[in-house]
Amino acid sequence: MLSIKNLSGGYGDKKIIEDVSFEVEKGEMLGILGPNGSGKSTLMKLISGVLPVKEGMITVDGKQIADFPPKELARTMAVLPQLHVHAFSHSVRETVSLGRYPHQSGWFSSWSKEDEQSVIEAMRLMDISHYETSQIDQLSGGEQQRVFVAQALAQNASILLLDEPTNHLDINHQKELLDTIKKQAIEKDLTIVSIFHDINLAAMYCDKLLLLDKGEIYRIGEPHEVVRELDVEAVYRTRVSNHPHPELPKPQITLLPNVKRDISLTQVRAEDFLISSQMVLYRSKVPLKTVSSAVVNPGSGWFRNFMNRHVDAAYNIDNSPAEMKSFIEKNELKSTDTVGMMTAVQTEHAVVKEYEGPFGTVVITVTAGVGNGVDVSKAVERTMHVGTINTWIMVNGTLSEEAFIQAMITATEAKTKALQQERVLDPLTGTIATGTSTDSCLVAATQQGEYLPYAGPITEIGKLIGRGVFECTVEGIKVYREAKKA
Repeated sequence: MLSIKNLSGGYGDKKIIEDVSFEVEKGEMLGILGPNGSGKSTLMKLISGVLPVKEGMITVDGKQIADFPPKELARTMAVLPQLHVHAFSHSVRETVSLGRYPHQSGWFSSWSKEDEQSVIEAMRLMDISHYETSQIDQLSGGEQQRVFVAQALAQNASILLLDEPTNHLDINHQKELLDTIKKQAIEKDLTIVSIFHDINLAAMYCDKLLLLDKGEIYRIGEPHEVVRELDVEAVYRTRVSNHPHPELPKPQITLLPNVKRDISLTQVRAEDFLISSQMVLYRSKVPLKTVSSAVVNPGSGWFRNFMNRHVDAAYNIDNSPAEMKSFIEKNELKSTDTVGMMTAVQTEHAVVKEYEGPFGTVVITVTAGVGNGVDVSKAVERTMHVGTINTWIMVNGTLSEEAFIQAMITATEAKTKALQQERVLDPLTGTIATGTSTDSCLVAATQQGEYLPYAGPITEIGKLIGRGVFECTVEGIKVYREAKKA
């Protein structure tokens, strides 16, 4: 275990690091974050012994590093500095082999099978074996970086100190390098301390993060305790948004610009919806922030085009998203910029209405086919049937993440109430239907104008959504039934 207690130090009489304390267990990876000039590299130099400690203590497994003989410390602690100065050129193999120097009693005279295996394995891990005989000064910056990481791995130290290990690397090699380092930490029980400029990479790979500000610890803990909007904004002095990683329980940040779009370009109006026998189509001049359960581009994102396409009731395609993307492209729209839904309902019967509130307006669009209504409480008793109620809610305003979710809940409650009033039955159970088996919902917002933090049924926007979805769904059901009679 690496233990740092009340560490202070810097250059000459100038103290850069002030009263820093933390511990890193075996098998753990600690990431050091902070803006330029916060003291990250100085802290690393103090830990590695490059700079003298003014105050405090650095111990490895209870032993102060000042008590380690130089070669023993080098066998214990491997350092990848930020910059490398080359007085002369070495081959890649020679450079990696230098990592074995602490294990030598007489250079090359004591070269062992363990030394050879360590060098070969380090080159393999960094995918540089094919550069073995190349001169390092002939390699790119990214390739050189991988060579020096291999040198540190070849040292087989129990502690790795890395100063921006992903510097000069493309995103694939960043991932591969950090995958390798993390795997080594787990499999070989290594203690790893690494400086990062990229907060998202640090959050993904590190067990703990240390956020430095002006040489002092601003925050330390697990990634979710450190990568918080207020803390990042306070230290880096820039606006960010925090969101979860799509596959890992780790936070990620997105930078937020101070440039705002012209609200006059982003108003959604009911009269701009194009309704035909083929589809309901809305094309926005600028992307709208969207959450949906669509066939194409479901989930969250920013999109310009919104399509609810009519398909035959017998439509049965193995890869409907791919077929739908092809349909979108044939209609001269970009599938990457279009949210696409399908319905067996005649789209010319779509109901589109605009509702005005004190904050702005909401446009509601509904296509309602209820021939195969489903009582969700009885859904376990049935297989899937065709039938679709597609609901769009488009808001001229700024929704919070919570409001997007609440808007969907409010819309679903309103739709269910409409089915109840219109006595739409589940044909299998004879009970009141709550929807159909393939309903879709979309909420989109201009993200301009008044900020709307909530969209529950008692909020101003929630009232409009509840009323609008209810009225449009009731009208859509009546139109559908009339069409069936005809």
